[in-house]
Amino acid sequence: MEYWKIQENKRKTVWEGPFDGHTDYLEMSGLGSSFIVTYGTDADGNLLLQRRVIFPQLRTRPNNTHASFSSTIREEAMPRLTVSGCSEEKAVRFELDGDLRVVSALGGAEVEREFFPSTDKRACIERICVRNTAKEPLCITLTNAGTTRNEALRGCAGVLVSYVLAPEINVTLAPGESYTFGITYAGEMLPTVPTPCDADAELAARRERIAQLLDPLRLDTGDDVLDTMFEFSKIRAGESIFRTRSGLIHCPGGDSYYAAVWCNDQAEYSGPWFAFTGDKILLEAAETAYRWYIPFMDETYEAIPSSVIAEGLDYWNGAGDRGDAAMYLYGASSFCLTRGDREQAKALWDSIKWCAEYCKRKVNENGVIASDSDELETRFPAGDANLCTSSLCCMGLRAAACIAEEFGETELAADYRARAEELAKAIDNFFGWTVSGYETYRYYEGNDVLRSWICMPLCADIFTRAKGTVDALTGPELFTDDGLLSQEGSSTVWDRSTLYGLRGIFRAGYTERAFEFLRYYCRTRLLGERVPYAIEAFPEGNKRHLSAESALFAQIVVFGLLGITPKGFRRFTIAPTLPAELDHLTLENVHAFGKVFDIHVTRDGWEVKYDGQTLRGSGSGEISL
Repeated sequence: MEYWKIQENKRKTVWEGPFDGHTDYLEMSGLGSSFIVTYGTDADGNLLLQRRVIFPQLRTRPNNTHASFSSTIREEAMPRLTVSGCSEEKAVRFELDGDLRVVSALGGAEVEREFFPSTDKRACIERICVRNTAKEPLCITLTNAGTTRNEALRGCAGVLVSYVLAPEINVTLAPGESYTFGITYAGEMLPTVPTPCDADAELAARRERIAQLLDPLRLDTGDDVLDTMFEFSKIRAGESIFRTRSGLIHCPGGDSYYAAVWCNDQAEYSGPWFAFTGDKILLEAAETAYRWYIPFMDETYEAIPSSVIAEGLDYWNGAGDRGDAAMYLYGASSFCLTRGDREQAKALWDSIKWCAEYCKRKVNENGVIASDSDELETRFPAGDANLCTSSLCCMGLRAAACIAEEFGETELAADYRARAEELAKAIDNFFGWTVSGYETYRYYEGNDVLRSWICMPLCADIFTRAKGTVDALTGPELFTDDGLLSQEGSSTVWDRSTLYGLRGIFRAGYTERAFEFLRYYCRTRLLGERVPYAIEAFPEGNKRHLSAESALFAQIVVFGLLGITPKGFRRFTIAPTLPAELDHLTLENVHAFGKVFDIHVTRDGWEVKYDGQTLRGSGSGEISL
């Protein structure tokens, strides 16, 4: 069912009913906090709200992956708003535009609540505006005001406390008048006690940050649903950056994953996307993620950890070698090439070469890359060598070869390219298989059911089994109303493989099938029952909006529809594919390969504009900026 409609130049979605007992939840993040608000109504349209705050800098014990101080705001700690003695609110409208705005009716007044995190403080804000829409004066009161302790527990360095800070209000509003105030949900360690935030100033800062995230990579296809989903993805992917004692870092979120890095979420998913944005905060966070792994890369060539946790001060290795070096090799190489910053690439070059050497040492007798598991961490079997790890390694070697050329290491570049092509052949020879009647890939030796990660060779431009693989991905064994099943016969959906699948189907040239799938996906995620971002997994995780999935969605446009492949610090190839339902695709203000440029695609070909110049072509072509 679709609840939401698009408004305001593809920057907002609105739900104005029916109000029949539906609820959802939204995560919003700033440098010091994350705010998860559950919203909706009961069957009678009465407003339902629940607030949860997370403070990644406040560490609980044991200081592990999930040790960020989090707290649900208790009803007893919440201030109570009444209008002329009435406190039961009826829903009128819900709005999403990076923040959550809730409009309700209360005792002859209209109440507008806006929920958002502070951009830089350990605080979340609920800004409330009460408007008298009646014909007589209304008395507005807020009880349980002041500074209220919500929850306290002993953390790593002291007692951590979440607070509710609200002003005392007892005012009378004449017809047409309004009154605005803010409630602050803050976290601190004793003896520090927070002070209330200026709700108007914090809202202005939040809106400015969202505008900064939306300004690069402005997409126009004429398809409002696709364009809006892309805009929203930029917000979710970019907002989830947190300040830690070891630097700014991107984190997946989801009330679980903060102040830590993984080679898939940050190195492979978000880093290559951030390289296109030119945003200083996102670029710093990406570099921090790559840097946190470097101390674990030594001459013993032991696998790098599954995750670096606790603000970069510890690690978790419960999943063993997930193919992390292949993830890092691809992600860091793609990031460096796209960013086009030679000095930054030099700082990461040794770690990229280390990962390439590690992967070389993991080549097995079948010519593919061995690993203990994959990014699903044994949730599903992956054998001793899986298709995803080998495909990522192939992609990473090709990108690393381009960096080697930039640094004049021609022999190393040739070696990386030769290894990539040998691996591509081995992928076909070893993983190529007939599974469930499709000429596609088995995910590991002994695998006899379809897996959604069979899309990865397509993303690596290995197209020898493209038809069978696309047929399998879009067939009834894997394709569901909620995305691709992780494994044929299961009930588990992960958007990660769904989004990689869409990217791969576009790259393989099956444009119409990919676009039909993409539009359906966008309508479901943007306008349906669980909105407005890409999800992580279901039933695990209850469809959390982990932020790196939104980065993967955005990559469908640059790597899928536009077919961009980085080739150097100032060079890339482009192979745009325009579905029949679109007559153009424009992506403006792209910050990549050392330049800022626009791309415009029509039926007649493509244009790349930068520095007053226009490069034109049709089909695939190479661009040097």
